[in-house]
Amino acid sequence: MAMSDPIADMLTRIRNAGKAKFNSVDIPGSQLKTEIAKVLKKEGYIRNYKFIKDSKQGVLRVYLKYDDNRSHTILTIERVSKPSRRLYVKAGDIKPVYNGLGVSILSTSQGVMTDKTATQKNIGGEVLCSIW
Repeated sequence: MAMSDPIADMLTRIRNAGKAKFNSVDIPGSQLKTEIAKVLKKEGYIRNYKFIKDSKQGVLRVYLKYDDNRSHTILTIERVSKPSRRLYVKAGDIKPVYNGLGVSILSTSQGVMTDKTATQKNIGGEVLCSIW
């Protein structure tokens, strides 16, 4: 059966693995998911990620990050733009997430980036997800 929203599946796997206190989680790989993982690592929400090639589409292994009290660094991760309702924003309409404490990940014409980077570059795009 084909998956209708692979990005939501990735976010759900990360959310569930964080609640279960797993060290890492394996996700079916794609270029877009790898770019999202790159942004998550740059922003400090995950420790690392690795793309593992196999005979199919590959596997994206995400290494989760916890604080000293063994609580997950991602409090909330939610999908904003869905296959049934896409959400596009212009550069001037990008709003901060959780009063600037969180980030939105956008898919723009210049690649996948955070809301802050998109505002600095003055470009808009599709809001993929919000994290705090």
